[in-house]
Amino acid sequence: MLAASSSMAGEAHLTVSDRIDPGEWDQYVERHPEGSIDHLWRWRDVFSRVFDHQSTYLVARRSGAIAGVLPLVHFRSRLFGRFLVSVPFLNYGGVLASNGGAADALIARARDIAQSFGASHVELRHTGRQFTDLPCRAHKLKLTRPLPPTPEALWSAVDRKVRNQVRKAQKDGLTAHSGHSELIADFYTVFSRNMRDLGTPVYPRSLFDETARLFSHDLHVYVVRLGHAPVAAAIALRFRDTIIVPWASSLREHRQHCPNMLLYWTMLEHATQMGVATFDFGRSTRGAGTHQFKLQWGATETPLHWEYVLLSKSAVPDHGPTNAKFAAAIAVWQRLPLWVTETFGPAIVRNIP
Repeated sequence: MLAASSSMAGEAHLTVSDRIDPGEWDQYVERHPEGSIDHLWRWRDVFSRVFDHQSTYLVARRSGAIAGVLPLVHFRSRLFGRFLVSVPFLNYGGVLASNGGAADALIARARDIAQSFGASHVELRHTGRQFTDLPCRAHKLKLTRPLPPTPEALWSAVDRKVRNQVRKAQKDGLTAHSGHSELIADFYTVFSRNMRDLGTPVYPRSLFDETARLFSHDLHVYVVRLGHAPVAAAIALRFRDTIIVPWASSLREHRQHCPNMLLYWTMLEHATQMGVATFDFGRSTRGAGTHQFKLQWGATETPLHWEYVLLSKSAVPDHGPTNAKFAAAIAVWQRLPLWVTETFGPAIVRNIP
């Protein structure tokens, strides 16, 4: 445990520590206007049980009341070295604070922890810019759209071409199904194969089983089938008045049947029926195929700002597919048998945040 400590002289009653009750942490996240489902305490259990990553969840207090939180996950990677991320594998994270003093104190403590850990940097996955003195990447986009009050209004609002593709999927015999943990197996059948085809190491099945267990009341699984075979699938999570889709895939050999269109229409229709206000398509890289796909549903893009505390690096890191180290590996991975990628992918991807 980290000992509580006061921050700067002008903040005599401001302390930062890792001593906090999980329920108290989640209450602060849920009240904070910038709080996201990715900030919730439950992910700490996922990172530990599924990926065996150590985490340090920091809380800033002023006179005993929470003034800010910062979840940090520790990485030891042969490829990228040591670093901290808030938070990995998901879309959002970083500092949540009630004032600038608390935010600065959390960053100062994160820097100390990173130095003690021997880390090269701390990555903070913020939505908006929070620390203008830190280097920043804005290479990812958040894509969301507001939802009307009824599915009929939503159907009328989407582009005619989109509606025609949804109808084509239905005419071609595709069927959409929604459920919970009982559909994880079908989801993973599609997801693991799609990741292989993209040349990306796949997450372990346990990530989705554990997420379904910990977020059981807020998680929905959607599967599109051609006959009995799953050809597209997604996992959606609800937080406050938003549905977010962190994981979705479809099989490219069935692209002519438009399974992805039926999948997303089903999720959007269900979200509208649940009465939520916003549908979050998750993040995309600007100009990528997923970016264009989400825009056609009426999504609005917002740049994400990943800010960095650099310790032993002079430039912000690149742990994504644009890194030259990945190019040859992707081409090889795409040609491997599925059983090989499912067996060895999880050990690789645990160190790619």
